Amino acid sequence: MGKKDWALKGELVLSCNCTVFCPCVLSLGNHPPTEGYCQTWAGFRIDEGHYGETDLSGLNLGLVMEIPGYMSRGNWTVGLFLDERASIYAEKAIGKIFSGKAGGTTGLLSILVGDFLGIQRVPVTYEVEGKTRIFQIPKIIDGAVTPIPGGDRDGDTVITNSQYWIAPEIIVAKSDKSRMRAFGRNWNFAGRSAEICPLDWRGP
Repeated sequence: MGKKDWALKGELVLSCNCTVFCPCVLSLGNHPPTEGYCQTWAGFRIDEGHYGETDLSGLNLGLVMEIPGYMSRGNWTVGLFLDERASIYAEKAIGKIFSGKAGGTTGLLSILVGDFLGIQRVPVTYEVEGKTRIFQIPKIIDGAVTPIPGGDRDGDTVITNSQYWIAPEIIVAKSDKSRMRAFGRNWNFAGRSAEICPLDWRGP
């Protein structure tokens, strides 16, 4: 049986432990994170999405990642938080997409992820206030990320036409708040590197 057609469209926000903007975006994983290792949480807002006949539109997701060194060398640890509104079919679909088993944009995760911590069903909110993205999972993630102003002050600092696997366009941002407590981890990345990207993933 072949892999199913899938797509996710919307927006994602990412906050990590890098002290300045994440080197992985420009080096494409060939330069280590500023701290020598990566700790990251990400939030996803799926405006439109499907996996085969399963509708994924309107769902929010949270992702936690640890990478011990160079992103391109793998051995990632990953855990997922799935919107409690999701159906059991949506949960199975998201599991396949984020494990890399569905192929396409996330296909490399099947090689890079060494330890999958599983999926937790929780309330997840992704909101926009002005330019700030507020991502929250009660008692787990409390995040607020704001773009860094560009030269004209009205626009954001943006990296475009990138080969970065997450998105070709990345808004350079900083975390106003960034607390994460889950899977035995307790992180606070306030004031550190963040990204805001259009979500446009597909497969297989």
